[in-house]
Amino acid sequence: MTEMVRYAIQHNSRYQYREPVARSVMWICLEPRSDFDQNVRRFEANTEPSVYLSPETDPFGNNKHFITVNFEHDSLVISANSEVDNIAAARLPSAMESGAWQEIASWKNSFEHWHYTHESPMTIASPALDDFVTKYRIGSGSDPVESLLRLGDTLFRNFEYTPGSTNAASKIEEILETRQGVCQDYAHVMIAIARSWGIPTRYVSGYMYLTGMYGEQVSESATHAWVECLLPDLGWFGFDPTNTTIADERHVRIAVGRDYLDVSPTRGILIDGEPSTLDATVKMEVIPFSSV
Repeated sequence: MTEMVRYAIQHNSRYQYREPVARSVMWICLEPRSDFDQNVRRFEANTEPSVYLSPETDPFGNNKHFITVNFEHDSLVISANSEVDNIAAARLPSAMESGAWQEIASWKNSFEHWHYTHESPMTIASPALDDFVTKYRIGSGSDPVESLLRLGDTLFRNFEYTPGSTNAASKIEEILETRQGVCQDYAHVMIAIARSWGIPTRYVSGYMYLTGMYGEQVSESATHAWVECLLPDLGWFGFDPTNTTIADERHVRIAVGRDYLDVSPTRGILIDGEPSTLDATVKMEVIPFSSV
């Protein structure tokens, strides 16, 4: 019997402006995807001040909303509530069938996978990346699965997860030079290296259900990032280098793209206003099926 977990997720973002803003336009990417291993039972979002949210689907199949506040305001609150059924991840084989690398190589220049096999703005190769790969002897081995697991483990062991050490605009050079970063940085480095092997690899934004030392639920969570690689016979399979694990039933996918710039939770512009501060909180809890 397939294991499934049902989550209730609350994601609140509050922008506080230094001075009243005449107008703001924002792109919101907070609605989880319904696809092969997760089903969104409910999603609703609202804002304060209250404005209309215009739904859109981007080229990567993500659900997004656009909002425009056409009057003066000194803050903007975005509240998103989701209920998602998540199926446990498929078992990852210890090795793939012979010829896997040859099949992957055939995807390199296909139109369908082009965005996921070539560089993107946040995953550009550099001398720092070359030095890192050489120092830790990172290379594609005889099997794609073994190579990706080893790559994720190498990043986990040699990077230190340090909140605040980088920001949304940080390129991979920063974590490569300081060895400190957050999940976004781990994902970008893994994407850059996996793509250099020819493996179609995409950035995933979402949530991860957290538990404490003794298995108790952690009430406060945060957005998370990991990667998905396209593998023969498996399709898109998730790897989480920040936690040296595969993406499983704890991971709830919001959106996929080439890198963070395609899937940032919120992004916008201000008209006649000053930069703002952002306070974001996420609460994620398991809903027992008996209570539904």
